[in-house]
Amino acid sequence: MACSNTSAKVTNSVKHTEYPAQVFDLNQWKITLPLDKNNDGKVDEIKVKDMQTFAHPNYFYLDAQNHMVFASPNVAITTANSKNTRSELRHMLRGANTNIKTKSPKNNFAVSAHPKANEFGLIGGKMEATLKVEQVSTSGNPEKYPSYSVVVGQIHAGKDSAPANGLGYGNEPLKIYYKKFPGHQTGSVFWNYERNLPKDDPNRMDIAYPVWGNTWENSADPVKQGIALGESFSYSVNVYQNTMHLTFTADGHKTIKYSVNLADNVDPYGKVDTKDFAKGYAGDWHYFKAGAYNQCNAGTTHPFWGTGCGGTGDWSTDVKNGDYTKVSFSKLTVSQGEAP
Repeated sequence: MACSNTSAKVTNSVKHTEYPAQVFDLNQWKITLPLDKNNDGKVDEIKVKDMQTFAHPNYFYLDAQNHMVFASPNVAITTANSKNTRSELRHMLRGANTNIKTKSPKNNFAVSAHPKANEFGLIGGKMEATLKVEQVSTSGNPEKYPSYSVVVGQIHAGKDSAPANGLGYGNEPLKIYYKKFPGHQTGSVFWNYERNLPKDDPNRMDIAYPVWGNTWENSADPVKQGIALGESFSYSVNVYQNTMHLTFTADGHKTIKYSVNLADNVDPYGKVDTKDFAKGYAGDWHYFKAGAYNQCNAGTTHPFWGTGCGGTGDWSTDVKNGDYTKVSFSKLTVSQGEAP
């Protein structure tokens, strides 16, 4: 799921003069889009320096309320290590200083247990967001857990060319999901922790923890316990020293909190997960992501991630058929991690 390191020059076809960077601080963000405008066979990325005057009329723009909108179809070009499309920001601690490499410690954060923690741009970090999921795919296979869902925030660990011993696998200690089955009154918000294991290890899997409604395997309508399309909610991801503190808030719903040490294999309920790497993500480098990472794709061969969702690759057709996802953010900030 790692992003391509190449960047494409995408012509800004938005006619108005408003860009998301005029409302949101995007001085440390780049974006990956479900496009290949320069036909190089790779997804387009917009660098930090170009983000300040960039918008796309379909996939990344400000709406009438000055919310930052991300949208992504079920079928389009994807990053090299994923079958799912995305309109998604990647945090860049270096800002526009490209003398610092993308994978450099100075461009990423680590937990305090990292043996070289003092070399990183930050120890820990905090990402806060308020958003509404406006649309998830209405097609898919209900037996496949990722169907009808979108990831709206992540902590991603770095992927190295020769990963080993719990380091550099490119896994995700955090993915924040929204999922709504077709015909349901509301959807569910939950978050996943991925065991930090090699790709070919059968124990490497996402473990889901509930926030509002259900986790991804439960096909019941959460009704009043869930979050409706277009209903605002917030998350705070606060990594302080070694611990990831999660707080989820929404009007009319109970505030939900979790804490998990990212430097061991103890789960949020205090139980040792003997199948996880004993040192968790202590040796990895990390970065935040936010936006719309569509979990629906047209593939059917993968036993877990092949959701068999509809899509033609034509944006207007796919919007008409509901084969896309759309998320609007009214807040997105990143700062130093804080003692809870």
